[in-house]
Amino acid sequence: MQYREVHTKREFVARMETGADWREELESLAEEAEIDAGFFYALGAVQDAEVHFYDQREKAYDAVTFEEPLEVAACMGNVSWLDAERFAHTHAVLSRPSGQAIAGHLDSGTVFAGECYMREFDEDLVRKPDTTTGLDLWL
Repeated sequence: MQYREVHTKREFVARMETGADWREELESLAEEAEIDAGFFYALGAVQDAEVHFYDQREKAYDAVTFEEPLEVAACMGNVSWLDAERFAHTHAVLSRPSGQAIAGHLDSGTVFAGECYMREFDEDLVRKPDTTTGLDLWL
């Protein structure tokens, strides 16, 4: 395990705009508040979603699109630098009216309603390629 201590600086709460893209709203908050590294929690609902699942053998993402309203029962992730841009690594549990859950890497979704809490770290975190997993990881 690799680790390092981080300290927090500022905390934000935000309401996402209806019709905007879920992940882009998180990245916009980080950009506007100049958050280079942080952690967030969010909840709400989306009108549609694209969820990515990482194929560990192929070392590639597979996308699944859902063209239906979904509740964002839980959403969490982190903000860091990737390819010279702020990137919100976003995971979510989405639910259908039946209660069936969909979970994975939330790449995009049209916001119906969304609320977010974001905490800024005092240190920068930059994502770099990890040869073992094929993922861009931070530390």
